[in-house]
Amino acid sequence: MGDLSGVALVTGAGSGIGRAIAEGLAARGMAVAGLARGEARLREAMDEIATATGARTLAVTADVTDRAQVETAVEEITEELGRVDLLVNNAGRVDAAEEPLWETDPDQWWDVVSSHVRGGFLLCRAVVPWMVLRNRGRIVNLASGMSLRARPEYSAYSVAKTGLMRMTEALAGALEGTDVRAFDVAPGLVRTPMTEAMPMWRGVTDWTPPDRVVAMVGAIAAGELDAWSGRFLHVNNDPIEELRARVPEGDGRRLRLRPYGDDDPLG
Repeated sequence: MGDLSGVALVTGAGSGIGRAIAEGLAARGMAVAGLARGEARLREAMDEIATATGARTLAVTADVTDRAQVETAVEEITEELGRVDLLVNNAGRVDAAEEPLWETDPDQWWDVVSSHVRGGFLLCRAVVPWMVLRNRGRIVNLASGMSLRARPEYSAYSVAKTGLMRMTEALAGALEGTDVRAFDVAPGLVRTPMTEAMPMWRGVTDWTPPDRVVAMVGAIAAGELDAWSGRFLHVNNDPIEELRARVPEGDGRRLRLRPYGDDDPLG
């Protein structure tokens, strides 16, 4: 389609949603840097995307929770492709088993939270200052239905996705007055190795097509959904044409307490 330009950085780009987004952005004209921990799979994915789309791609191996690795990765991307115009924070883990919080492995639980929250933070910290300096950029944090309501059997993932959503709102608020925007995008239930491994989704056949996720990220990259910066969007429930035509009001699509009644002092 060739209607986008600039450089995109997509984390977790070796497979699943991240790979789909990377390929979709490349097909629309962006140079795409994919970042992931698994070098062989990532390089294969980015090479295949380059062959299929003719776009410039770069595979960069890094752990998103390691500050030094993230900073080195962003430096490499800048040298090879240029400054990042679109950051997609997609990388992240999920609870190893469906079990209550007190039965989980503490280290694995924290690794899940860190992969989303620390990972998103470190990528933003490395990329956003240059977006602000150039007064141009978009950040997409991959959200979830669990950003809004906790699943007791997936406590780490629920905490992680809610934390990332709070980060998006804080980031968007700090960026007011600039042409840099941040968004939460819940991709729906896309068929990936991670979702297929989750017992709660066994037997599911109604998967969300990855193209829908790509279309929403592309609309954000094109600046079509700027009014929704700092707010929650859902691929399955938010037709892009309706989002384009609507301006949210007040605290719509933000996490807030619900009053217990008309006399609630926090209402």
